[in-house]
Amino acid sequence: MKALERLYRTLIRAANRLQSPFLLAVRLYWGWQFAEDGWGKLNNLGKVTDFFGSLGLPAPGVTAAFIAGLELVGGILLAIGLGSRLIALLLTCNMLMAYITADREALLSAFSDPDKFYAASPYTFLVASVIVLVFGPGEISVDAWLSKKWASAPKS
Repeated sequence: MKALERLYRTLIRAANRLQSPFLLAVRLYWGWQFAEDGWGKLNNLGKVTDFFGSLGLPAPGVTAAFIAGLELVGGILLAIGLGSRLIALLLTCNMLMAYITADREALLSAFSDPDKFYAASPYTFLVASVIVLVFGPGEISVDAWLSKKWASAPKS
């Protein structure tokens, strides 16, 4: 039984060591994807505005510009790990709204036809945002660096 316990503790230590590199990889890849998507929306704002209008979103021009900016700036911030949880919350809300407005059929089939839910374009963006929201940015991030810096600063 002791050998099994040691093996389990070794597994946990190894998995814990992989947490920060995994979170870094998620942030870098999906931050880049968000930024690229936002940049694409900014460069095609007319088409995005028309699409948002076809979905019945209020003020489609303003909404399109806001979402494009959120994805561009939020993606960059997510990638470097600055304000990670706040940005992840905003991006999570953005992806939930994308499901509700543009992929409603996929959202409603989450339990009846999960493959349709997983195949919808917001899915992986949503999962990446939720991972950072729940687990934070990891130790390899500007947030972690600032936290250490502020913790070691002299108290006045």
